[in-house]
Amino acid sequence: MILRLLSAALAAGFLAAVVATGLELALTSPLIVEAERYETPAPGHAAQALPIVLAHSGHDHAAPDAAPEWQPAPGFQRMAFTGLATLVGGVGWALILGAVLLACGREPTLQTGLAFALAGFASVALAPALGLPPELPGQEAAPLLARQAWWVMTAAATGMGLYLIGVRRSFIAILGGLVLIVAPHVVGAPPPPSGSSELPAALAAQFAARSLAIGVVFWAMIGLGFGWAWQNFGSAGRRHA
Repeated sequence: MILRLLSAALAAGFLAAVVATGLELALTSPLIVEAERYETPAPGHAAQALPIVLAHSGHDHAAPDAAPEWQPAPGFQRMAFTGLATLVGGVGWALILGAVLLACGREPTLQTGLAFALAGFASVALAPALGLPPELPGQEAAPLLARQAWWVMTAAATGMGLYLIGVRRSFIAILGGLVLIVAPHVVGAPPPPSGSSELPAALAAQFAARSLAIGVVFWAMIGLGFGWAWQNFGSAGRRHA
Protein backbone atom coordinates (compact mmCIF):
# COMPACT_ATOMS: atom_id res chain seq x y z
CA MET A 1 0.00 0.00 0.00
CA ILE A 2 2.77 2.46 0.96
CA LEU A 3 4.78 1.61 -2.17
CA ARG A 4 1.70 2.03 -4.32
CA LEU A 5 0.96 5.40 -2.70
CA LEU A 6 4.52 6.63 -3.24
CA SER A 7 4.61 5.42 -6.84
CA ALA A 8 1.30 7.06 -7.69
CA ALA A 9 2.38 10.32 -6.00
CA LEU A 10 5.65 10.39 -7.94
CA ALA A 11 3.86 9.82 -11.23
CA ALA A 12 1.18 12.42 -10.49
CA GLY A 13 3.69 14.96 -9.21
CA PHE A 14 5.89 14.55 -12.28
CA LEU A 15 2.93 14.96 -14.65
CA ALA A 16 1.66 18.04 -12.83
CA ALA A 17 5.15 19.58 -12.64
CA VAL A 18 5.79 19.18 -16.37
CA VAL A 19 2.50 20.85 -17.29
CA ALA A 20 2.65 23.58 -14.63
CA THR A 21 6.30 24.45 -15.27
CA GLY A 22 5.61 24.94 -18.96
CA LEU A 23 2.66 27.19 -18.15
CA GLU A 24 4.67 29.14 -15.57
CA LEU A 25 7.53 29.80 -17.98
CA ALA A 26 5.11 30.93 -20.68
CA LEU A 27 2.56 32.89 -18.62
CA THR A 28 3.89 34.06 -15.24
CA SER A 29 7.70 34.19 -15.53
CA PRO A 30 7.57 37.11 -18.03
CA LEU A 31 5.35 39.03 -15.60
CA ILE A 32 7.78 38.39 -12.74
CA VAL A 33 10.70 39.64 -14.83
CA GLU A 34 8.73 42.75 -15.76
CA ALA A 35 7.71 43.38 -12.14
CA GLU A 36 11.30 43.15 -10.92
CA ARG A 37 12.03 46.35 -12.85
CA TYR A 38 9.67 48.20 -10.49
CA GLU A 39 11.11 46.72 -7.33
CA THR A 40 13.47 48.85 -5.27
CA PRO A 41 14.95 46.42 -2.74
CA ALA A 42 16.89 47.58 0.25
CA PRO A 43 20.69 47.50 -0.04
CA GLY A 44 21.94 43.96 0.09
CA HIS A 45 18.54 42.46 -0.76
CA ALA A 46 17.69 40.80 -4.04
CA ALA A 47 14.16 40.03 -5.14
CA GLN A 48 13.27 36.37 -5.34
CA ALA A 49 10.16 34.99 -6.97
CA LEU A 50 9.25 31.39 -6.19
CA PRO A 51 7.06 29.18 -8.39
CA ILE A 52 3.44 30.17 -7.92
CA VAL A 53 2.35 26.64 -7.09
CA LEU A 54 4.54 26.71 -3.98
CA ALA A 55 4.72 30.30 -2.79
CA HIS A 56 1.32 31.90 -2.50
CA SER A 57 2.26 35.23 -0.96
CA GLY A 58 5.43 35.98 -2.81
CA HIS A 59 8.26 37.72 -1.06
CA ASP A 60 9.31 39.45 2.11
CA HIS A 61 11.70 42.33 2.61
CA ALA A 62 14.95 41.77 4.44
CA ALA A 63 16.51 44.20 6.86
CA PRO A 64 18.85 46.79 5.32
CA ASP A 65 21.92 45.15 6.87
CA ALA A 66 20.94 41.60 5.90
CA ALA A 67 23.31 39.52 3.82
CA PRO A 68 22.41 39.19 0.13
CA GLU A 69 20.08 36.31 -0.63
CA TRP A 70 21.14 33.73 -3.15
CA GLN A 71 18.82 33.35 -6.09
CA PRO A 72 19.05 31.43 -9.37
CA ALA A 73 20.64 33.30 -12.25
CA PRO A 74 18.34 34.37 -15.08
CA GLY A 75 17.91 31.95 -17.93
CA PHE A 76 18.41 28.21 -17.71
CA GLN A 77 19.31 28.12 -14.00
CA ARG A 78 16.13 29.94 -13.02
CA MET A 79 14.04 27.71 -15.29
CA ALA A 80 15.64 24.59 -13.81
CA PHE A 81 15.03 25.63 -10.21
CA THR A 82 11.45 26.60 -11.04
CA GLY A 83 10.86 23.13 -12.49
CA LEU A 84 12.56 21.40 -9.55
CA ALA A 85 10.60 23.33 -6.95
CA THR A 86 7.36 22.64 -8.82
CA LEU A 87 8.20 18.92 -8.98
CA VAL A 88 8.89 18.73 -5.24
CA GLY A 89 5.65 20.56 -4.51
CA GLY A 90 3.69 18.36 -6.90
CA VAL A 91 4.91 15.12 -5.34
CA GLY A 92 4.24 16.46 -1.84
CA TRP A 93 0.70 17.55 -2.63
CA ALA A 94 0.04 14.25 -4.43
CA LEU A 95 1.11 12.34 -1.31
CA ILE A 96 -1.26 14.42 0.80
CA LEU A 97 -4.05 13.93 -1.73
CA GLY A 98 -3.59 10.17 -1.73
CA ALA A 99 -3.52 10.02 2.07
CA VAL A 100 -6.72 12.08 2.31
CA LEU A 101 -8.47 9.89 -0.27
CA LEU A 102 -7.60 6.71 1.60
CA ALA A 103 -8.40 8.23 5.01
CA CYS A 104 -11.86 9.18 3.70
CA GLY A 105 -12.39 5.63 2.43
CA ARG A 106 -12.43 6.63 -1.24
CA GLU A 107 -10.89 4.47 -3.95
CA PRO A 108 -8.50 6.67 -5.99
CA THR A 109 -9.87 6.88 -9.54
CA LEU A 110 -9.85 9.57 -12.20
CA GLN A 111 -13.17 10.90 -10.89
CA THR A 112 -12.41 10.86 -7.16
CA GLY A 113 -8.85 12.06 -7.73
CA LEU A 114 -10.05 15.06 -9.72
CA ALA A 115 -12.81 15.90 -7.24
CA PHE A 116 -10.50 15.80 -4.21
CA ALA A 117 -7.77 17.66 -6.11
CA LEU A 118 -10.14 20.52 -6.95
CA ALA A 119 -11.10 20.63 -3.27
CA GLY A 120 -7.39 20.87 -2.49
CA PHE A 121 -7.02 23.75 -4.94
CA ALA A 122 -9.96 25.52 -3.34
CA SER A 123 -8.44 25.03 0.12
CA VAL A 124 -4.80 26.02 -0.41
CA ALA A 125 -5.03 28.42 -3.35
CA LEU A 126 -8.47 29.79 -4.23
CA ALA A 127 -9.80 30.55 -0.73
CA PRO A 128 -6.56 32.18 0.52
CA ALA A 129 -6.36 34.19 -2.73
CA LEU A 130 -9.61 35.95 -1.82
CA GLY A 131 -7.68 37.75 0.91
CA LEU A 132 -4.06 37.34 -0.17
CA PRO A 133 -3.83 37.14 -3.95
CA PRO A 134 -0.57 35.84 -5.45
CA GLU A 135 2.00 38.63 -5.34
CA LEU A 136 4.68 39.92 -7.64
CA PRO A 137 8.03 41.30 -6.48
CA GLY A 138 7.61 44.93 -5.49
CA GLN A 139 4.03 44.64 -4.22
CA GLU A 140 3.20 46.01 -0.80
CA ALA A 141 2.44 43.18 1.63
CA ALA A 142 1.60 42.62 5.28
CA PRO A 143 4.27 41.07 7.57
CA LEU A 144 5.19 37.55 6.48
CA LEU A 145 4.25 35.89 9.78
CA ALA A 146 0.77 37.42 9.73
CA ARG A 147 0.21 36.31 6.13
CA GLN A 148 1.39 32.78 6.89
CA ALA A 149 -0.86 32.50 9.95
CA TRP A 150 -3.92 33.66 8.00
CA TRP A 151 -3.08 31.33 5.10
CA VAL A 152 -2.81 28.31 7.41
CA MET A 153 -6.07 29.20 9.15
CA THR A 154 -7.89 29.71 5.84
CA ALA A 155 -6.54 26.56 4.19
CA ALA A 156 -7.34 24.39 7.23
CA ALA A 157 -10.81 25.87 7.73
CA THR A 158 -11.70 25.58 4.03
CA GLY A 159 -10.43 22.02 3.81
CA MET A 160 -12.37 20.94 6.89
CA GLY A 161 -15.46 22.78 5.66
CA LEU A 162 -15.35 21.03 2.29
CA TYR A 163 -14.89 17.69 4.06
CA LEU A 164 -17.98 18.26 6.19
CA ILE A 165 -20.02 19.35 3.17
CA GLY A 166 -18.79 16.78 0.66
CA VAL A 167 -18.18 13.71 2.85
CA ARG A 168 -20.34 13.98 5.97
CA ARG A 169 -23.29 15.64 4.21
CA SER A 170 -25.67 15.88 7.17
CA PHE A 171 -27.51 19.14 7.76
CA ILE A 172 -25.40 20.01 10.80
CA ALA A 173 -22.20 19.07 8.98
CA ILE A 174 -23.08 21.21 5.95
CA LEU A 175 -23.97 24.15 8.20
CA GLY A 176 -20.74 23.77 10.15
CA GLY A 177 -18.77 23.47 6.91
CA LEU A 178 -20.22 26.71 5.57
CA VAL A 179 -19.34 28.48 8.81
CA LEU A 180 -15.77 27.22 8.64
CA ILE A 181 -15.34 28.31 5.01
CA VAL A 182 -16.68 31.81 5.68
CA ALA A 183 -15.01 32.40 9.07
CA PRO A 184 -11.47 33.30 7.87
CA HIS A 185 -12.88 35.91 5.50
CA VAL A 186 -14.99 37.41 8.28
CA VAL A 187 -11.80 37.74 10.34
CA GLY A 188 -10.08 39.21 7.30
CA ALA A 189 -6.61 38.86 5.84
CA PRO A 190 -3.83 41.06 7.22
CA PRO A 191 -3.86 44.31 5.23
CA PRO A 192 -0.72 45.54 3.47
CA PRO A 193 1.00 48.70 4.75
CA SER A 194 -0.31 51.96 3.38
CA GLY A 195 2.76 52.63 1.28
CA SER A 196 3.04 53.37 -2.39
CA SER A 197 4.19 50.95 -5.05
CA GLU A 198 5.13 51.77 -8.61
CA LEU A 199 3.93 48.35 -9.76
CA PRO A 200 0.96 48.77 -12.15
CA ALA A 201 -2.27 47.38 -10.73
CA ALA A 202 -3.09 45.76 -14.09
CA LEU A 203 0.17 43.79 -13.98
CA ALA A 204 -0.54 42.54 -10.46
CA ALA A 205 -4.10 41.54 -11.41
CA GLN A 206 -2.88 39.73 -14.51
CA PHE A 207 -0.33 37.80 -12.46
CA ALA A 208 -2.90 36.80 -9.84
CA ALA A 209 -5.35 35.59 -12.49
CA ARG A 210 -2.72 33.61 -14.39
CA SER A 211 -1.33 32.13 -11.18
CA LEU A 212 -4.73 30.84 -10.12
CA ALA A 213 -5.41 29.47 -13.61
CA ILE A 214 -2.11 27.58 -13.55
CA GLY A 215 -2.90 26.43 -10.02
CA VAL A 216 -6.18 24.81 -11.00
CA VAL A 217 -4.49 23.03 -13.93
CA PHE A 218 -1.68 21.92 -11.61
CA TRP A 219 -4.11 20.44 -9.10
CA ALA A 220 -6.26 18.85 -11.79
CA MET A 221 -3.17 17.10 -13.19
CA ILE A 222 -2.30 15.86 -9.72
CA GLY A 223 -5.79 14.41 -9.21
CA LEU A 224 -6.08 12.83 -12.63
CA GLY A 225 -2.49 11.57 -12.57
CA PHE A 226 -2.86 10.06 -9.11
CA GLY A 227 -6.13 8.33 -9.97
CA TRP A 228 -4.70 6.94 -13.21
CA ALA A 229 -1.43 5.81 -11.61
CA TRP A 230 -3.18 4.20 -8.62
CA GLN A 231 -5.43 2.14 -10.86
CA ASN A 232 -2.67 1.10 -13.27
CA PHE A 233 -0.03 0.34 -10.64
CA GLY A 234 -2.60 -1.74 -8.77
CA SER A 235 -3.50 -3.66 -11.91
CA ALA A 236 0.18 -4.30 -12.63
CA GLY A 237 0.70 -5.58 -9.11
CA ARG A 238 -2.25 -7.97 -9.37
CA ARG A 239 -0.99 -9.33 -12.71
CA HIS A 240 2.40 -10.11 -11.23
CA ALA A 241 1.00 -11.57 -8.01
